Amino acid sequence: MAARVIMVASGKGGTGKSTVSVFTAGCLAKRGRRVLLIELDSGLRSVDYIAGIAGKTAYDIGDILDGRCDAGKAIVESPLYKGLYVVSAPYSGGVIRVDALAAFVKSAQQVFDDVFLDTAAGMGVPFLSAMSVSTMGLIVVTPDPVAIRDGRIVCDALCEHGVDEMRLVINKVPARIEDCGVDDLDECIDTVGAQLLGVVPLRQAVADAGAYGVGLAPPEKEVSHAVFHAMAARLCGEQVPLLIR
Repeated sequence: MAARVIMVASGKGGTGKSTVSVFTAGCLAKRGRRVLLIELDSGLRSVDYIAGIAGKTAYDIGDILDGRCDAGKAIVESPLYKGLYVVSAPYSGGVIRVDALAAFVKSAQQVFDDVFLDTAAGMGVPFLSAMSVSTMGLIVVTPDPVAIRDGRIVCDALCEHGVDEMRLVINKVPARIEDCGVDDLDECIDTVGAQLLGVVPLRQAVADAGAYGVGLAPPEKEVSHAVFHAMAARLCGEQVPLLIR
C-alpha cells in the first residue's frame, strides 16, 4: 500500500509550520512508522535545525530533483526521532518542478509509511507543487484574524484542487486566546473550515527545541509534546481526547 502524502501549509509566515511538521512526523516515527519529511521552502530552510541534522547534510531536495545525486545521499535520519528521515531544502535558489517532485514522491511512497511535505508559507510554487502530489493537507494557523483568514484561503484552494482530506492545527495558543483578536477556538475552526487535529499551546519549550535542535521533554512533563503525540495518534485513526490547556 502506497504511503499517504501529507502537505503542511499555512497562508502566512510565522505560524510554526516547520515545527509542527517535524514534531508531528517525529511522533509518528516514535509509533513505529517510517516517515520521510521533505522541506520545500528553498532559501529559508529550518527543518534541519529542528530535526537535529544541521551540518549533517551535503545534498538537498534540489539536488535530487535536478539529478545531481541519488536520493539516498540527501536523505538523513534524525538523531532525535528514530524512523524520521529528512530531505532539506536548498540554502538558496532551486526550483521545485512538479514532474520531478511527483516522480520522487512516488518512489518514496514505496519505501515509507508517510511522506510529509513542508511547504513555504503562502501559495507559491512549493505550495502548488506539493498540492499536486498530496493526499492530505495539514493547515497550520495561529489564533489571530489574519492567520485564520489566510488559512481559509488555503483550505479553499486545496478543496478546489481535489485534496479532500484536510486537518487543522491551531498553533501557539496562549492562555488567553481573546488577546489574539479572536473570540475562541471555535471561531478559528469555523473560519478555516477544516477538521481540527490539535491545539498546540504557546510554550517556550517548543521554541527552544526548534532553535537548538533538541527533543522536547517527555509527554508526561511537557504538554506540547503530549499534544503532538495525540495528533500523531489521530492521524493513525485512533480516537484520542483533545488536549487543551
